[in-house]
Formats: sequence, C-alpha cells, structure tokens
Amino acid sequence: MHDLATRLRRLPPSCGPVRLIGVDGHAGSGKSTFAGQLARALGDAPVLRLDDIASHDELFEWTERLLTQVIEPLARGGTAHCTPYDWRARRFGPPHALPPAPVMLVEGVGAGRRALRPYLAQLLWMELPREEAWARGRARDGEEQREFWDGWVGAERRHFAEDPSRPFADLLVRQCGKGYEVIPGPAETNGPDHAITQGDDPSAMC
Repeated sequence: MHDLATRLRRLPPSCGPVRLIGVDGHAGSGKSTFAGQLARALGDAPVLRLDDIASHDELFEWTERLLTQVIEPLARGGTAHCTPYDWRARRFGPPHALPPAPVMLVEGVGAGRRALRPYLAQLLWMELPREEAWARGRARDGEEQREFWDGWVGAERRHFAEDPSRPFADLLVRQCGKGYEVIPGPAETNGPDHAITQGDDPSAMC
C-alpha cells in the first residue's frame, strides 16, 4: 500500500491542484475498505464516497450534482461543498466542505464513468466478479436491504452496460490473504480482454 501511495503522489494533478484517484468496482467488491486503507497510506487523504452523492431516486443519475458540487470547484482550485445523502432519512443533509488536497479519492460504483475520467489522475478497479461481489454485499447488508439490492443489481447492470469503467482502469486491485495485489489494468495493457497475471508486473504486491 505504501508503494502504491508513493506512486499516486508522483502523478501530475488532474483536477485543479488535486490528484483525483477513482476507485470503482461492483457493489460489494471492497471499494470502501480499500479506499480507507489507501487514504491512510496517503496521510489521511480525503475520500469522497459516491454513496453521499447518489440517492434512492438517482442511483446513477448523479453526474451533474457531482460536477457542480465537487469537480468544478476543485478544478478552479477552490473548496468543494457536497450535500451528503442520508439513506435512512431519504434526504440530503447540510453542505460538507471538501478543500483541495494533493491527493483525493473518489470511491463508489461509477467512479470511472466517462464524464469523470477527464478529471482522474488514475482509475483503480476492484477486480472481483460481479456475482461474487453482489453476494458479499447482500450478506453484509442483511435481509432488511434485500428489496434495495434487488433493484440495485438491475440498475448496476444497466449502468455498466452503457458506461463501463473497467476497460479504462489504469490498475486492477485484487484482495488476497495478506493485503492487495495491484496489477496493470486494461488502460495500461492491450485492451479489456488482455489476460493479466501477477507476473506481468514485477511491482505487483500482495
């Protein structure tokens, strides 16, 4: 994780003064846990969670809100102000300030969508098959969220069919027994169908 953090710090800024790093993947693939660990390795870098931008009514139709509240202010070198969504109360809360930082993570399903990629210094994809990720997510959230998950799975399928992220990922992240393996993604290889193994990259780590 330290090596990855060092690599990300060396990237040129991508959104005003910020190196914006996208962490995408299927729901339940471990994005939040990984982003939290990476943020700590980056010296407590801020993490924007797309769960705060999305809502029950707009699971994926939140691009304009993210651009207006976060991306455009950061691109100007200013402080962003997002209004986090309360999933229990079903309403947006008061504005939360996000001042520019050397590195900032944006984590969530759709972090690598085409409208955001021009502002990303790098896109990371959590490499876990969707059915396995969804099963993990359902187990995590329990029976009370079953109806939500039934609706989510269809919405996520449609989103990635129309606006895939993985083909544009710079790095793939796989969870393993002692941490994570980080290997070149499709954007750094021969395309989305290129077979990648740990041996392809001597800097891959686990």
